[in-house]
Amino acid sequence: MYKNRIQASYSMSRPPHPGGFSPGLNQKGVIDPPSFPDAADKLLKNTAEEPFIGPPGVLLLADGTRAEGRLFGSCSTGEGELVFTTGMCGYQESMTDPSFAGQILTFTWPLLGNYGIHPGTSESSGIHPRGIVCRELMVNPDHRDSIGSVHDFLRSHDVPGICDIDTRALTRRVREHGTLLAIFGPIDREDELKKRLESMHPPDQEDLVGEVTLNHAAILNPGASDEEGKPLPRLAVLDCGIKYNILRELCSRFEVVWCPASLPFENIVSDWKPVALFASNGPGDPAHPGAASDARNTLAEAVRAGLPVMGICLGHQLMGLAAGLRTYKLRYGHRGSNQPVMDLETGRVHITSQNHGFAVEDPVQGMLAPHPS
Repeated sequence: MYKNRIQASYSMSRPPHPGGFSPGLNQKGVIDPPSFPDAADKLLKNTAEEPFIGPPGVLLLADGTRAEGRLFGSCSTGEGELVFTTGMCGYQESMTDPSFAGQILTFTWPLLGNYGIHPGTSESSGIHPRGIVCRELMVNPDHRDSIGSVHDFLRSHDVPGICDIDTRALTRRVREHGTLLAIFGPIDREDELKKRLESMHPPDQEDLVGEVTLNHAAILNPGASDEEGKPLPRLAVLDCGIKYNILRELCSRFEVVWCPASLPFENIVSDWKPVALFASNGPGDPAHPGAASDARNTLAEAVRAGLPVMGICLGHQLMGLAAGLRTYKLRYGHRGSNQPVMDLETGRVHITSQNHGFAVEDPVQGMLAPHPS
């Protein structure tokens, strides 16, 4: 009760967050920038519940592993490729990262949801994993900015979760066998779940980029200028599943045109006239013959036309394919906030945040090339 009074007092002392995603708002030179939904907006309408304890559930892996827990969120069936992330915090950002589309996301940190869900900090307009797995779920989050719990958040987006699972044992299993197909749901439907698991196919076979990309191109910060009033250069961004914070950072340096992954290069050049092209992060196999291949072709045409290009995560892999290299699937991917990377020119090691399941093959040593760290 005392905690709730403190939070209520704090909330009354400042205006509520308006919600939404509008990176051009309050930027110099920008008038009437567009706004897009934030995944947490659904919780701004007071949809939070009392602390929730869900029904019994069961998690099944393709290698025969079985674990019992309790369901939360939509309390329905979750299925996909089981992956894990090692970050201690940032769970809201991970759950709304389009790069996790098609997967069941396991959090290795033993407590999930202790600071709740915050407005305006999601990485997209929705929750993209097809299920969430955790050890202990915080049902009554303690933070002055919280507008709901992880359970409330998943329930509002009709996404299931399962808790009370030994996630560290699960992670060791994935490290031993690689990523596995998995399914979870109500324990009284276990026979159904087993049959469904036997017929599942890897999400890499789906056009995941096509599922998460933007529908229509838009300028995020029209008329943006620097501190001296000079117009910022225009950058075209191929949305393969981009995170909102990447767009925020780009908007601080460019006038950003947010483009669908399948938008042809000639349309980008004729309609928007950018000075450079950026390919974003995203889910799935970069060699999939869907929207990812459309983006790869656009990158190849941009290089041939002499337009500067840059890629991050999936965008980097697409650049490799556009250059004639090959990509391959990692055993269990790099997902977490503590991935070491060595700068081969300086010898310095940087700790990075990564989330990818594929990599570009070394043209000489192949996929077994060493990764210095």
